[in-house]
Amino acid sequence: MKEHISVTREGHVATVVIDRAPHNFVNAALIGALADVFEELAGDDACRAIVLASEGKVFCGGADLSGDKPLANDDGESETPALYRNAVRLFAAPKPVVAAVQGSAVGAGLGLALVGDFRVAAPEARFSASFVTLGFHAGFGITHTLPRVVGQQHASLMLLTGRRVKAEDAYRYGLVDEIAPLGEVRAAAQRLAAEIAANAPLAIEATRATLRGDLAAGVKAQTDQERAEQDRLMQTADFREGIRATAERRPGNFVRG
Repeated sequence: MKEHISVTREGHVATVVIDRAPHNFVNAALIGALADVFEELAGDDACRAIVLASEGKVFCGGADLSGDKPLANDDGESETPALYRNAVRLFAAPKPVVAAVQGSAVGAGLGLALVGDFRVAAPEARFSASFVTLGFHAGFGITHTLPRVVGQQHASLMLLTGRRVKAEDAYRYGLVDEIAPLGEVRAAAQRLAAEIAANAPLAIEATRATLRGDLAAGVKAQTDQERAEQDRLMQTADFREGIRATAERRPGNFVRG
């Protein structure tokens, strides 16, 4: 999956770009490759901040839930354990991250945006924890990371309604730190990253580590719980209905079964 990730440098800022058109869907291999890049940059003293971006209209559409065995590899085995192990690696990386969100960040795509310490978004950006509309449980550590950023009440609103949150509302929630025109989102994220990188790197990393505390450990514990609930709910009729309803672009007809 490293062919879907590119890295460019300007000064002390590395811009890491995912290009897996058209939806930039995540899987265990892609998140593993991204974690590899973050860990390589962790050992590079010339890199002091990272911009996480993607190509195309969609920031990240989450996991691809189409097909007979969603969230499974070519052998039919669940990818979720490896996906979440690699997600924890992203949260454990020590360099500050600014996410440049140009379009929809859905499901695990929202989780990926939450890897960032900050998010710069276009007015066209949309943020959605749409798991319940699929008859599914949230994943990628979102039940831990989202409340830390927007507070318990806004997180509950997003997670229990599955609604799409516009950029201006996300800014009001604290999920977005800056709104920039669509064509300038990445440049705005790079400016913020450069502002961070202009400071003393050891002080930045130490302060960030103190602020984040046990974030990676919290994500690990929460993804264990999320995975157990996802495994249970994937066996239900409501999950199968949620997948069908989403594919057919209609509301789900759920039966609590």
